[in-house]
Amino acid sequence: MKNERMNAKDLMTVGLFTAIIFILSMAAGMLGFIPILIPFLTVIVPLLCGIPFMLFLTKTKKFGMITIMGTLCGFLLGIMGMGVYWVTATGIIAGFCADLIFRSGNYASAKKGVLSHAVFSQWAFGSMIPIVVTRDAYFAKLINGGYGEEYANALMRYVPDWSLIPILVAGFIAGIVGALIGKAVLKKHFVRAGIA
Repeated sequence: MKNERMNAKDLMTVGLFTAIIFILSMAAGMLGFIPILIPFLTVIVPLLCGIPFMLFLTKTKKFGMITIMGTLCGFLLGIMGMGVYWVTATGIIAGFCADLIFRSGNYASAKKGVLSHAVFSQWAFGSMIPIVVTRDAYFAKLINGGYGEEYANALMRYVPDWSLIPILVAGFIAGIVGALIGKAVLKKHFVRAGIA
């Protein structure tokens, strides 16, 4: 039976790729200073992170590695003011589900890897939830945080109450596209890792 217990090298791999994905996510997040781009972040981030995530999968052969990455990404984004409870929860759920999907292909299925990234990409979706679910409190938080009433009103317009499902679906599709790009770019790495 294959040993799925993580070792120090696995944890270092998780740490390295978490840092890469989080930095890319934060770079994309800078676009959030333009309110109309906020709902598109759940599309931009999966497109940017497809290559590093797919490279991470070539080094992932143990259950829990993707879950840890999702948890860390969610928590880090949360403590930066994006709704720590919501985004940490979506990070854990998305990471765990992506882990299950990739393991179901015995860590050797490129198709499961693509699907894994599409699901994993939903970790950032938690940052959208408080805008809708706690709208009044979020609006006040923006004003108190110095964003100004014009920015706050614009954001509320661009993320209406009905927008969460379309944002979730768009992020999932972007996750598939980002993973396919990553798979194409990293074809040699996939062959070496025995992922077909």
